[in-house]
Amino acid sequence: MQTQHPYLTLILFIVVQTTFSCHGQTLEATETKALLNTSVTSMNGKARQGEIILLQGIKSKQQFKGITDKNGKFSLLIPEGDNYIIIYKTISGSVKYDTMPIPNKTGIFTYQLTIQYDPPKTYTLDNVFFDTGKSTLKPESYNTLNQLVELLKVKPQMEIEIAGHTDNVGTPESNVLLSQNRAKAVRNYLIQKEIAANRITTQGYGDTQPIASNQTPEGRQQNRRTVVRITKE
Repeated sequence: MQTQHPYLTLILFIVVQTTFSCHGQTLEATETKALLNTSVTSMNGKARQGEIILLQGIKSKQQFKGITDKNGKFSLLIPEGDNYIIIYKTISGSVKYDTMPIPNKTGIFTYQLTIQYDPPKTYTLDNVFFDTGKSTLKPESYNTLNQLVELLKVKPQMEIEIAGHTDNVGTPESNVLLSQNRAKAVRNYLIQKEIAANRITTQGYGDTQPIASNQTPEGRQQNRRTVVRITKE
């Protein structure tokens, strides 16, 4: 199976091999579980370390997670007789891409899944919120930030910039200061979760980079945002 996507190509085929060594453990396909060997690379073929891929059974609702090693690979044993939704995790959340059948057939089978993609370098954290006019993070922001923490921990080489943006309510000077403090609040949260401080820089842009009109409440809400930019992979 091969499917095109702006950032993703999936290739699925059956191979003869029935065993695979993963992190020192030997995984072996059985009559009821297929061995899924997965490789994740950039579009030019460079291995992508620390990518989190989820496979969720449509019937069983079971979810299986793989994290790529330095060679961009991982292996999983997957129960046969289900279609699996392939999900890849990004800084801003999870993206459901496509389904992959693992049929229930007589015999022992191994499948090879190849994922090729070049993810964006910039993400808006849609569910990061602050008290009005303040830099205090609201508790409903923690889930999104914890997902960012998870990705940073499996990608120890990654460095990011956190950028704060505001609407145009208030003076330009106060908006720059507010956006800087909000970016620092996100950085401090990540540091508290044991992400090294030297991996995170901050920048406050105030109201200088709007993405919508400030003439409407909806536009102002869009302009109040926190953006993460990958500066080093």
